Amino acid sequence: MTDILLAIVLIIAVIAIAWYLVKKLAVLAINAVLGLICLFIVNFFHIMQWIGKPDLGYTLATVIICAVGGLPGVLILILLNMFGITV
Repeated sequence: MTDILLAIVLIIAVIAIAWYLVKKLAVLAINAVLGLICLFIVNFFHIMQWIGKPDLGYTLATVIICAVGGLPGVLILILLNMFGITV
């Protein structure tokens, strides 16, 4: 009887952990897509050239920063570019 009860508790724990990870993964994926879309918009409309700086470009580093960091990653890249630091 205790073996069955232990198995049920373990199954419920695994399902709860999987549900939590899927929810967090969905939020991270949405943030990454929004970051990449913002990078595209900044480069497409040449927003950085409006303030006299070169565009951010699509290097491997900028794409990874935008994909991992999302919207804050794009803002960090814009601020770094404004201060003359290119990534």
